[in-house]
Amino acid sequence: MKFENLRVWQDAVQLSSEINELSKSFPKEELFILTSQLKRASDSISLNIAEGSTGQSNAEFKRFLGYSLRSGIEVVGCLYLAKNRPYTNEKQFQYFYEKLDTLIKSIQALRKSL
Repeated sequence: MKFENLRVWQDAVQLSSEINELSKSFPKEELFILTSQLKRASDSISLNIAEGSTGQSNAEFKRFLGYSLRSGIEVVGCLYLAKNRPYTNEKQFQYFYEKLDTLIKSIQALRKSL
């Protein structure tokens, strides 16, 4: 498949795995709220890259990369909520914030190259 060779997709899958591990430390009362939202948004980054890459045109791929970007921003928002509640510490927050910043820039660069 085309998407499996994309570095941005590989990075998104890795990030999703790390977010999943982070969310395991959240309180049980957040299971169907913030935990679920964070995991779904992080999964959506790689899923939209994969789905868009198998489309019929570059325009279609760009559209799905836009969805992927929005999901990345949503993960950032969830991380702010997790930090403020506080379910993460500053070090964890910064780690994921920097990874997301890099990933979002990579998605933007791929989108511009199409």
